[in-house]
Amino acid sequence: MKVKHHEQGKTELAEINIIPLVDIMLVLLIIFMVAAPMLQQGIDIDLPEVSAQAVKATNEDFVVSISGDRKIYLGDNKKDAYTIDTVGDKIKAIFETKEKKELYLRADKNIEYGFVMEVMGICQSAGVERVGMITTPNEEKPSNR
Repeated sequence: MKVKHHEQGKTELAEINIIPLVDIMLVLLIIFMVAAPMLQQGIDIDLPEVSAQAVKATNEDFVVSISGDRKIYLGDNKKDAYTIDTVGDKIKAIFETKEKKELYLRADKNIEYGFVMEVMGICQSAGVERVGMITTPNEEKPSNR
C-alpha cells in the first residue's frame, strides 16, 4: 500500500512489519508448550494394573480417590481430604441434586480391600446407585493361564 504525501512524486511505504509479531508468538508458543505439563496436579495414587478394556470417562463423571494413607478425595478437589467418618455426609450432599447417581472409585493398589469396600458401602448408602472402579491398563499382553 502506498500513501501519497502532499509533495508531488514522493511516496511513502506504509506496510506493517509482522516479523517481530511472529517471533513473539513463536516464543510464547514454546513457553506454553514447556509450562503446560508442569501445571497438571493430582493426587499421588498408585493404581492397580489390569488387562481390561478402558472405559471412556467424561467431564461430568464424579471420581472418588483413595490415597495410600487412607485419605479420601472427592472430584477434582485436591486440597480437602476426608476420612471414612466424614466422607458419607459430603457424598450424600453432592448426590442429592445430581441426576446421574454414578461415581468412579480410584484406590491406591496398596490400600486394604476392606477399606475400599467400606468406602463403596458409604457411597451406596449416600445415594449412589452405581460405583465403577478405575485402574491402569496393564502394559504387558495378557497371558493365557
